[in-house]
Amino acid sequence: MKIQEISDQNGWNIFIDVSGSLSFLQSWEWGEFQKKMGQHILRLGVYEKNTIVALALVEKMNSKRGRYLFVPHGPITKSVPALTALRNYLIDLAKREGYEFIRIGPVMDNNSENLKLFRDLGFKMAPIYLHSEDFWMLPLDKSEDELLVGMRKTTRYLIRKAVRDGVTIEKRTDEKAVEDFYKIYEKTVERERFSPYSEKFIKYEFEAFGKENNALFFFGKHDENILASALVLFTKSGAFYHQGASIHSKIPVPYLLQWEVIKEAKRRGCNFYNFWGILISGRTPKAWEGLTTFKTGFGGYEYKCVPTQDYIISLKYYFTYLYEKFLQWKRGV
Repeated sequence: MKIQEISDQNGWNIFIDVSGSLSFLQSWEWGEFQKKMGQHILRLGVYEKNTIVALALVEKMNSKRGRYLFVPHGPITKSVPALTALRNYLIDLAKREGYEFIRIGPVMDNNSENLKLFRDLGFKMAPIYLHSEDFWMLPLDKSEDELLVGMRKTTRYLIRKAVRDGVTIEKRTDEKAVEDFYKIYEKTVERERFSPYSEKFIKYEFEAFGKENNALFFFGKHDENILASALVLFTKSGAFYHQGASIHSKIPVPYLLQWEVIKEAKRRGCNFYNFWGILISGRTPKAWEGLTTFKTGFGGYEYKCVPTQDYIISLKYYFTYLYEKFLQWKRGV
């Protein structure tokens, strides 16, 4: 097998679209976003007889937790030989450039067969995740009426109540949308006490996906006051609830907002809506329980990914391991 860098955006995203990936973190746009944030990346293709059988967006991470190569929600492949070839390529790269370990977050079924596959390849479960390892997925192959019937009774009631209460939902792509979102986001951070993304992060993420009309801000308003907002990203396959914010209120604005997101995803021909991360015992903060109850109320199912995997290159990895165990404790896991 041959591995080489890819510079063809169209070819890259066609492979992603055909694969039906449940994540957007291997998309071309995510790579462009990472570059704007100052990150060094590689876009690698694995070829078998001139046919691409795997893709991997690789981020070269230099942080206080260590120096490592990271493949977020990838690689994109169903080929074990391709995965093995890519592992060997990254091992050589890490040794040449002084990286301490390789970290991948595969979007593959969390089953005994796949867990054994990574053990046999020399990986071990990472002490911490960097991106969601379990998704709450809503298939969009039903009518709007059928989707409503599939929701929890309380969720369906609160959507209708929001309509009766006069809640309106705006969809925006203007530059000021980032600023308006961040005002609500900061209040959410203050209330929930989690580590926030910077406004620059939100802005660059929106710009990278918005360039191809694959990003949209939703704002839920009552009496002209913005009480909830979300940044939703799109691929050919699905829609992704990646950034959200809200102000506590008796008016159920977030419920109607999510329903409008679902309808927009259906209009775009998406196969699914990915609500992103939910509570995983022993991996995510216990404070995620309320958010998980909210997401699961819209119907759907839980998709469990293989936990984030590490391949150790250097003994320095164990400093990272201890540091991340401390972070896990600090997050309230």
